[in-house]
Amino acid sequence: MTRPEAGRRDRLRAAAAVAGLDAVLVTDLLNVRYLTGFTGSNGALLLGTDGGSAGSGDLFGTDGRYTTQAGTQVPDVELLVDRATMPALARAARTGGATRLGFESHVVTVDELRGLERLLGEDGAAVELVSIRRAVEALRAVKDDGEIEALRRACAVADAALAELAAEGALRPGRTELQVGRELDARMLALGAEAPSFETIVAAGANSAIPHHRPDSTELTEGDFLKLDFGATVDGYHSDMTRTLVLGHAADWQREVYELVAAAQAAGRAALAVGAEVTAVDAAARDVIVAAGHGEHFTHGLGHGVGLEIHEAPGISALGAGTLAAGMAVTVEPGVYLPGHGGVRIEDTLIVTDDEPELLTLTSKELLVL
Repeated sequence: MTRPEAGRRDRLRAAAAVAGLDAVLVTDLLNVRYLTGFTGSNGALLLGTDGGSAGSGDLFGTDGRYTTQAGTQVPDVELLVDRATMPALARAARTGGATRLGFESHVVTVDELRGLERLLGEDGAAVELVSIRRAVEALRAVKDDGEIEALRRACAVADAALAELAAEGALRPGRTELQVGRELDARMLALGAEAPSFETIVAAGANSAIPHHRPDSTELTEGDFLKLDFGATVDGYHSDMTRTLVLGHAADWQREVYELVAAAQAAGRAALAVGAEVTAVDAAARDVIVAAGHGEHFTHGLGHGVGLEIHEAPGISALGAGTLAAGMAVTVEPGVYLPGHGGVRIEDTLIVTDDEPELLTLTSKELLVL
């Protein structure tokens, strides 16, 4: 049975061949994982573009700590064991006759680049280094069935964790933001997450007006907005969800702001379609907030891709570029933040499809008053 990683390598191989490259050196660990399945801390891939069968000319490099792991996780690529993985693979490319070698310029440091240039120029060899920019990240933007299933499970863990905390009365006045955040993280781990997707945001009262507030010793108080932005990581894939609720009684202004953000979020979700410009998706939600006179209180982009990283392509914002494609996993997360008073953000993770987007974060978006 062909592993999905082999097909991913072939897509990169085809793109590199069109660009006239003889080989590509992939050194970003998440990109290496995407292309090989390897999850260790030292690994790189040399991808050949000679047009042969899948895997032809490929080498996976790691060090002696990971020989056994590589044999299990990367069974379909020839293994090269060397502590200095990147130079070893570059040397193999030169020895194999490569004259144009692609590399990830956004990952390689200046010192590493100079080292590669010296190595590839030894003995008068003429190997040109060519940036592939973010070619692998572009491939990662569209998820395959296995990736989407991992995202579904990650979202289900986050949904279940929040439901359990709410049902048990853990979100109540007198507790601190830190206590709630730590309990939410622990509950996700107990439900099967490898780790939280990122540092969980718990923001109560005026802190909810800070988009990325870090939880502290602030106590939850009756009448507060409570904003929870969190996610679970499952099989390396991240979920992302924000829900905002009210403790005790909701004031009229809180209901007004919440209903506005909910309307904007619904408009953003409805705009997710194959071929839609990311700027148009952002505008669909932003225009709702601007029309209500709160444009200055929506201070970030509408959303982003999510997968092996919590923030990845595509970016959905007024400054974004490109269009949506089927299989993209994205967030839609408008917010209105009133400094000194409180704020609301509502966020879902969704999959763009040829029909309506698939909603992965299933926790209700009705205003919850606890």
